[in-house]
Amino acid sequence: MPERGHHTRLDAALAAAPSPVEDATHPRTLPVRNTLPLRVEARRQVLRRRTQLTFALLLVLPWLLQLAFVIGGNAGSDAPALVELATSGAANFAFFLVFASSGFLLGVVVALFCGDTVASEASWSSLKYLLAGPPVPRARLLVRKLAVALASCVLAVVVLVASGFVAGGVAFGWHAFVTPLAGTLSTGQSLFRLGVVVVYVLTSQLFVASLAFLLGVWTDAPLGAVGGAVVLVVVLDILDAVTALGNWREISPRHYTTAWIDALGDSLVWSGMAKGALVTLAWTAGLLALAFWHFTRKDVVS
Repeated sequence: MPERGHHTRLDAALAAAPSPVEDATHPRTLPVRNTLPLRVEARRQVLRRRTQLTFALLLVLPWLLQLAFVIGGNAGSDAPALVELATSGAANFAFFLVFASSGFLLGVVVALFCGDTVASEASWSSLKYLLAGPPVPRARLLVRKLAVALASCVLAVVVLVASGFVAGGVAFGWHAFVTPLAGTLSTGQSLFRLGVVVVYVLTSQLFVASLAFLLGVWTDAPLGAVGGAVVLVVVLDILDAVTALGNWREISPRHYTTAWIDALGDSLVWSGMAKGALVTLAWTAGLLALAFWHFTRKDVVS
């Protein structure tokens, strides 16, 4: 594998690292408090091929969609409103990108970053070295890996939306946002609403992140963790489309993924987004607690 040489060298360095220093007055072993710094973990993730390819795709995708609109012209009148208005300017194109990607694409990206971060170490047989030499508390290892993975997710969404805004402005102009519900908003209002939408989309993706992270600490197969999270999310989306379930759908974090549409009206309506955020955060807390509980008791042999 292209990435394995880098991690093999890291494993050798970790295995050869000295044991924790002993205090002369207290011969017991002192804990090592500066192991696996965040900058080291962040650098390792940035150098990975999958990270570079993912961000390259997110940068290029808006320009490919822009080209498709330029060549194919405006969408038909039977298209969804955000698609029909995508060529109205930079802000409209950015909102269209959120609409097009928040359902599936961003879920795959989030599952990739959060599901792969621990499982890949186990698949390379380097996880036991990260925990053993010098010793790293398991909870600290998970916190730092999760922090870097979530930061990567945030950056991925920001890159996609920013690239879309620039691509839309270059092709369709820097006009004010034409909403499907309330006419036209000023540039300042458009950027504020876009920021609200991005924050909510990131919040809604926390469920995918925590689910993928849980599967990642449960299995040694990165593909199983990432693919399993994506499949479960798709199943939840299908169940949410079954109207016969009635109010039971409201306990699903996937029920509120499009609540950010409320930010496109004449005034911001927070009720749907607030309820969606609370449900998502509750699921996220439970899944992450289960992930930490399992990993602190897991027999790490790889």
